[in-house]
Amino acid sequence: MINFAAGEQKQQAKMIEVKTDILLGDCKDVLKQIPDNSIDLIFTSPPYADQRKNTYGGIAPDEYVEWFLPISQELLRVLKHTGTFILNIKEKVVEGERSIYVMELILALRKQGWFWTEEFIWHKRNSYPGKWSNRFRDSWERLLQFNKDKKFNMYQDEVKVPIGDWAKGRLKNLSETDKIRDNAKNGSGFGKNISNWVGKETVYPTNVLHFATECQNKNHPAAFPENLPEWFIKLFTKSDLPLPLSPVSKILSP
Repeated sequence: MINFAAGEQKQQAKMIEVKTDILLGDCKDVLKQIPDNSIDLIFTSPPYADQRKNTYGGIAPDEYVEWFLPISQELLRVLKHTGTFILNIKEKVVEGERSIYVMELILALRKQGWFWTEEFIWHKRNSYPGKWSNRFRDSWERLLQFNKDKKFNMYQDEVKVPIGDWAKGRLKNLSETDKIRDNAKNGSGFGKNISNWVGKETVYPTNVLHFATECQNKNHPAAFPENLPEWFIKLFTKSDLPLPLSPVSKILSP
C-alpha cells in the first residue's frame, strides 16, 4: 500500500494498492519465471570484468562475453518490443591499457538481435581527483541503451530540465539570423533556430547525466544513486497512477 495526498482541495490521504513483484535470486533462474514480451524496462549493472573479486567472484575479460550472452538472450525474450534495456558497465585498465571487453560485448549483442540505440554517460559529480603514470581517475561510466525494435516507448517530456539562466540575456534581443535555421558555416549540416527557445522554461537534456554516487546502501561495494535508474524509469515507462510517483518497473541485476 502507498500513502499519498490526493488533490490540493481535499487535502486528505487516500490509499492506492499497487502490485509490485520483487523476485530475488540468480537472474539465470529468475528470468525463466517471466513470460515472453512482458517487461517495459530492464536496468542492470552487472559485475564488471575482473573487479571486486571478493564480492562478485570476478569474470575474466576474455570470458565476459560468453558469460553474459545467455543472460542477455533471456533479457531479449522477456522484454517487450516497445521496451528498453539499459546496461551500466565500464572498462577497466589492465597494465596501462584499456580493456576492450565492452566493445566486444556490444558487437556480440548486436549479433544476438539487439539494436544498440544510444549511449548515455553517467558523470559522477563527486568523483575525487587521482593520478596514475599514464592517466587520471575515471569520473564516468557507460549506460548503453539496447532495444528489440527501432520503434520503442520513450517519454522525453518526463525528463526535461530547466533551461538555465543563460537564456535571459541570450534570448532578450534576437538578430534576424537567430530567427531562422542558421546552418553551420563549416558545411556540417547542423543548424539552429535560437527563437525556438523563447518562452521555454524547460528543455530536453543531453545524454550526459550528472549524478553523485551516494545512496542509502552504505555497505555495497559498487553502489550507485537511486535517481540513476529512476531517471530511466521516467524516460522509458509510463505510470497510470494519477500522482508524480516513480513508475513501478521490474529491475533485474545478474
